[in-house]
Amino acid sequence: MAENLNVDRFLNGDEIPEARTAEEWKRAYDNKQPAWCYYENDPANGAIYGKLYNWYAVNDPRGLAPEGWHVATDGEWTMLSDGLGGPKVAGGKMKSTIGWTDNGNGTNVSRFSGGPGGYRLNSGTFLFRGSDGLWWSASSSATGEAWSRALFRSVDEVDRYNYPKGGGFSVRCLRD
Repeated sequence: MAENLNVDRFLNGDEIPEARTAEEWKRAYDNKQPAWCYYENDPANGAIYGKLYNWYAVNDPRGLAPEGWHVATDGEWTMLSDGLGGPKVAGGKMKSTIGWTDNGNGTNVSRFSGGPGGYRLNSGTFLFRGSDGLWWSASSSATGEAWSRALFRSVDEVDRYNYPKGGGFSVRCLRD
């Protein structure tokens, strides 16, 4: 996909709960339940950056990805960054050419069009729209957290993070 996922239903048609408040977001994390939100709960941000999902939505057996697609695994993210010259330079090639603060735009030679959609902490706090973009992988880690990738305005790298599953990140899918 060349844009972030923006669905509010699982593949089977069940609704994914929207967490509009910090309390709802934190409760979903505490109860290990799926949730999504718009950055700052503003649908205008969703039109630009898609939705933010917790990892429980990503990993739900009802399926977050559309038919014929799947959420990218940690290994698939690694293949992408390695194919773009390695994680030290791949981020600049994955970042969109517009929208990043402080001249942090990338070249988008990968056509990934990674935008600075920010993220949501487990606590429900929103951070760094305009300067950071974070995406879940479909892979859990040995520590009980999940793998993700991050792009930042100030560097051209793509970073790999092990993050608690209650964070709110963007999602990209690949064709099966």
